[in-house]
Amino acid sequence: MKKGNKETKQSNRRKFLGVAAGTALAAPMIASAQTPKQMRFQSTWPSKDIFHEYALDFAEKVNDMTGGELKIEVLPAGAVVPAFGLLDAVSKGTLDGGHGVMGYNYGKQAAIALWTSGPAYGMDANMVLAWHKYGGGKELLAELYNGIGANVVSFLTGPMPTQPLGWFKKAITKREDLKGLKFRTNGLAIDMFTAMGAAVNALPAGEIVPAMDRGLLDGAEFNNASSDRVLGFPDVSKICMLQSFHQSSEQFEVTFNKTKYNALPAKMKAIIENAVEAASSDMSWKAVDRYSKDYRELQSKNGVKFYKTPDALLQAQLAVWDEVVKKKGADNPLFRKVEASMRAFAERAVKWDMDTNNPRRMAYNHYFGRKAPPTKA
Repeated sequence: MKKGNKETKQSNRRKFLGVAAGTALAAPMIASAQTPKQMRFQSTWPSKDIFHEYALDFAEKVNDMTGGELKIEVLPAGAVVPAFGLLDAVSKGTLDGGHGVMGYNYGKQAAIALWTSGPAYGMDANMVLAWHKYGGGKELLAELYNGIGANVVSFLTGPMPTQPLGWFKKAITKREDLKGLKFRTNGLAIDMFTAMGAAVNALPAGEIVPAMDRGLLDGAEFNNASSDRVLGFPDVSKICMLQSFHQSSEQFEVTFNKTKYNALPAKMKAIIENAVEAASSDMSWKAVDRYSKDYRELQSKNGVKFYKTPDALLQAQLAVWDEVVKKKGADNPLFRKVEASMRAFAERAVKWDMDTNNPRRMAYNHYFGRKAPPTKA
């Protein structure tokens, strides 16, 4: 073998080894670039509540849809901050995000609670979400948060059914029964029940039943059969009044710290937006299944008696709500702006809905033997 050929082969071997070494050194850099981005969320719900389950469902959808590139961890209420401190914690970056309801932010700007409180001018929660996405609500909410300096990006999800009037020691048959009653609610419903004579106290989910057990509350509302059952309401009351205009419709809010959200790649932002809507649909379907099961079991296993709130009391709520809206909007231009937008959308959408959809009670009575609705008090 000629010397020149030997030197050439040795040189080529050194180049190959150099490339291989470079590749080996580069490998950790590739792995580092693929390290999942972590985000820490907190919900405003106890870990045993189905609401916290909904928060976990949302996070799971994001984690799955990003292929693990983004991992959201959701902690229960109180893990980092109290339930009512969620917005501030997300805004400051103490938490990367959260899962709650806007009514808990009522004290910062009353107009925020218009999404979750009151009769919504006849709209159910899904219609309120329609107004939010297509009728200008989303832009108005961003304006409200900017106005209070909240550094958050907000997504609404999960239409909730009409909430009960509440759990009581005895049935509520007329407006006078609320006078002096120590009662728990939140959002603008505080103003409604206060105007109707109740002594209102806003408490987070985990504190309601203990307060009723100690006699600090005479009555309370939270949300639905599944949540109310697991939180222990049937242990302190056997009477629940169904139907109320204080929260005809409500939805969950997923918030991200705006600075951290804006730093995400466009692909991840798109996945989050779609995951919100996927979680919204899944939550509404799961709610029908779980709430109806627990509604039945509250009666058969827990001995709860459900009563329909009398129409006269429902009508009184509407009249009081009109006064609440007038008072709150008197010196709050943004409140008036949101209320007018919601009202205009409802006038069109509710008329269409009522004219289009069949009366469900007629079909139910036909197929299921005309079973009586909840007892009238």
